[in-house]
Amino acid sequence: MRLDHKMYRAVRRFVMPPAFEANHIEYSMIGSSEDEPMPPTERLLTLAIEAVTTTRQLRLEFRDRAGHPISTVNHWPGEHYRLLAGLVAVLKPKLVIEIGTGSGGSTLAMRQTLPTDGRIVTFDLIGWQEAPEGVLRAEDFEDGRLVQYRDDVSQAPGFAKHQEMLEQADLFFIDAAKDGFMEQRLITRMRALLKMRTSPILIFDDIRLWNMLRVWRDLPWPKLDLTSFGHWTGTGLAEWRE
Repeated sequence: MRLDHKMYRAVRRFVMPPAFEANHIEYSMIGSSEDEPMPPTERLLTLAIEAVTTTRQLRLEFRDRAGHPISTVNHWPGEHYRLLAGLVAVLKPKLVIEIGTGSGGSTLAMRQTLPTDGRIVTFDLIGWQEAPEGVLRAEDFEDGRLVQYRDDVSQAPGFAKHQEMLEQADLFFIDAAKDGFMEQRLITRMRALLKMRTSPILIFDDIRLWNMLRVWRDLPWPKLDLTSFGHWTGTGLAEWRE
């Protein structure tokens, strides 16, 4: 019998009651770091320090938009929106690929510090107009620096359709299904098929969630857990290697 997400959480709560109370609780696991297969590089460590320093001075400017996650957009550390803006400010990417538009809060955060010659291409199965509690507006797309495609790039057809563009990316933000399968399919396709123009940085959201633990642990690139300066559910940086 395969449990859905709600049943799975109920079983875990019964077997292992929460150690404390909070508005939102998720189960996770900790493990030793000396046996991590891919430790961080100097580039990742330097990027993290510069991004955190930059983030301290940033304030995001779209709090007036109704709905989640705008109510917590400047809560940092704990939420990752300001950190995303800080990373974009430091990296100055020409092309950002976002996997999982969601409500659009992360998209707007990265767009605020995007260089004038930069673009964000965001992917989701749901159009931004239909997204629950979505905060994107038509004017966000008017200058052409933000584009959304409704394709699943973890599957062969969607990946092949956009492969040439993916190979031009300077930064990936991966915030998709978090089911333990979609992300792994995407990583497998990226490793096997992409011939990158540069060595991009990858940001992974929710790496401390149960379904993402194995994905993050087995990630085949140098990586750094930046959760204390990002999202309470986990923020990870990785550096692309062929």
